[in-house]
Amino acid sequence: MESEIISALKKRALGYETQEVTEEYSSSEEGVKMVKRKVVLKPVPPDVTAVKILMELEGDKDVTSLTDEELELEKQRLISLFIKEEK
Repeated sequence: MESEIISALKKRALGYETQEVTEEYSSSEEGVKMVKRKVVLKPVPPDVTAVKILMELEGDKDVTSLTDEELELEKQRLISLFIKEEK
């Protein structure tokens, strides 16, 4: 379970895309049927809080004293590490 949590944090820290499905139905004498279905990819931006949690789990830095700029730099560092790890 712990690895699932770490994976979810990494996903949130990096950002991801999710599908948003919209379906439209119509009622007729024959019953209800779907008349329109729309699938849109929605981007979910990276989350600095998830980056902060990952940094705390690494245990190598006290993130409470970091500025927003330092957190952003650390986020970019982690993103590059994750990209290298995926390859």
